[in-house]
Amino acid sequence: MRRPSRAGVWAIAGAAAVWAGAASGFQWGPVASLVITLVAMLAGARSRPLAILILLGACGSLSGALSASRIEATMTASLPAGPIEMIATVSEDGGTRRPSVVRPEALVRDGVWVAWNGPPLGVSSAAHELVAGERVRLSGVLRAAPGLIRGDPVAGRVTASRAETLDTAGGVLYVVGNAVRDRVRGVLDTSQRSQALVAGFLIGDTSGIGSGDLENLRRTGLTHFVAVSGSNVALFLAGWWVVTAVFGVGPLRRFAFGVVGLAIFVVVTRWEASVLRAAFMAALVLGASAAGVALDAWVAIGVSVGALILVGGHLALDVGFQLSVAATVGILVGAEMFGGRRPRPVWATLGAATAAQAAVVPILLVHFGSVPLLSPIANLVAAPLVSASTVAGAIAVVIGWGPAVAVSASLAGLVLQVADLAADWPQLGVVGVAVALGGVAAVRLPRTRPLALAVLAVGAAFSVLGHAALPEEPTVTFLDVGQGDAVVLRDTGGGVALIDGGRDPFVLAEALCRNGIGRVDLLVASHGDVDHVGGFDGVLADHAVGRLWVPDQPDAGPELESLIAAAQDAGIPVDRVRAGIGYRLGALTIQAVGPQRRYQSRNDGSIVLWVDAGRSLLLAGDIEALAQSELPPFRPDILLVPHHGAGTTDPAWLARTVGDVAVVSVGENTYGHPVPAVLSVLADAGATVHMTLEQGDVSLPLSGS
Repeated sequence: MRRPSRAGVWAIAGAAAVWAGAASGFQWGPVASLVITLVAMLAGARSRPLAILILLGACGSLSGALSASRIEATMTASLPAGPIEMIATVSEDGGTRRPSVVRPEALVRDGVWVAWNGPPLGVSSAAHELVAGERVRLSGVLRAAPGLIRGDPVAGRVTASRAETLDTAGGVLYVVGNAVRDRVRGVLDTSQRSQALVAGFLIGDTSGIGSGDLENLRRTGLTHFVAVSGSNVALFLAGWWVVTAVFGVGPLRRFAFGVVGLAIFVVVTRWEASVLRAAFMAALVLGASAAGVALDAWVAIGVSVGALILVGGHLALDVGFQLSVAATVGILVGAEMFGGRRPRPVWATLGAATAAQAAVVPILLVHFGSVPLLSPIANLVAAPLVSASTVAGAIAVVIGWGPAVAVSASLAGLVLQVADLAADWPQLGVVGVAVALGGVAAVRLPRTRPLALAVLAVGAAFSVLGHAALPEEPTVTFLDVGQGDAVVLRDTGGGVALIDGGRDPFVLAEALCRNGIGRVDLLVASHGDVDHVGGFDGVLADHAVGRLWVPDQPDAGPELESLIAAAQDAGIPVDRVRAGIGYRLGALTIQAVGPQRRYQSRNDGSIVLWVDAGRSLLLAGDIEALAQSELPPFRPDILLVPHHGAGTTDPAWLARTVGDVAVVSVGENTYGHPVPAVLSVLADAGATVHMTLEQGDVSLPLSGS
């Protein structure tokens, strides 16, 4: 272990204080800053170091509060929804699976261009690739859709029918950075799996990598290779210094050229949080070297983390930033874990991978619900392949040599094979991690062996007793997946149908895990909105799926089209469903009663299911007043209220349809769901209302009367 110096200890403590303050500022805002500052003033007379740490926490709290205020202002901004024509500056590139982000400057109002310094917006444009830094003219339809794109808040989404570049990106950094990205994309054919992965190694561009490959990389703990971090920065700097060596060498010139190169690389990789951390650390080390000071690695990471969070408080809650910092700390701690063993490169790589994996375990458990057990082994195999592929890819980009592209792609293909093979290796939840730690302690720490064995016994018992048994009667469970729908139907014989999956694949995976769901006999995507199908990205990879139902509608949407393609690639039968199609799941009869026809609205085109096993259930998707009026008359025992309780439901239809129980699947949102009018109708009808936002998962029996 590389022990930190005294300065390193204080740097880490300062960064921790800033980080804690920023996180508190998101919840308690300026109040937290004021309280922390007062405590610092009281402590100052007794302990100056303690007072400094508390003041750093106060500054972090203020930074967090400012970030929270900026995000809230964006999310709640009013928008001129509907057809729109605007001029905007692109701040984030898009891709095949996510929109670009733009900052509006002007729009047409009453036939006249007027200045409009509007909130950031997401833009989907099939006709024109938007590039960061350029000014564009957009025509399309704007709708309110607050959310996050790569961690950046947006107030709405524009579906652009026309996009025109007015000015290319200005400034040396943008010009050079965009040129490098264009060069990488020009040399590599990102329609091929392996070359798309090479682009990820080089510049963190994952737009060409399929969702299945990304999920396999995540499940094997290899995602960091396409997240662009310290190793990528080091390789880039090495190549950069070779190119700039013609201008002379020396500490000062190395520092100057290094800082310029780091700035370019940040633009090339589109300022990923992990790149910002690595670049800032590298700049500190270069500056110290130029000044003739040996900088402790702990000082470098402490100062860089603290400074970055002070500038952008949102980084404290950014998962990528958290993982980057934790992995770096783990590597510093475990760099010499297996020191002295031979062959040294193998043991050094294994030690770094093991320590980094251990450091990120708590973060992975909190955000994703599981960790790959054998990630260090996968990293041990993949790391040299990634390094060699990256070097060969860089050579190919610089000199345009075809054989180098072939070598780089072949090595990347081997990494994909490692990910494909290791994706089925065990994934550990909280209990599994506790059992694994207990096993390590029992072997390595004799004094703690009794306690470790107790942990193993309790964990094993919990795994057996806590395993989800087959239900004693058919049940429906409305999963708590935030703002979205995900419904599980289970039969006593083990049959499972999953209707919709929310918007986040990791949230859905955790929900399925806690409910003991493995195989899915019938997977239903009610319609193509991301809050219904976004969570399906990992389902086909993680679960055996028997059949997929999708609506027979003209506007499937990109997310649903991607799901259909993935199912077809996996050999899963895909049915395009309208009213009249049925499915038998043990004692459960599942009947599609909608869509009745083809609708212009994607919501009205939702698959609507009538489920019966003694008690009846109507799953209404997001259908609105038009589709509701065309359904046959129903009065189910249990109703999934359409569209998360939005005001798009006809009150009269809802009043005559709702039975004894109504369920609203909803999360924290800025849409006002469920609206008071819907809740009032449900209350007047005497229905018992369950809400996932308040209760979490809602499970109800479907047998009996």
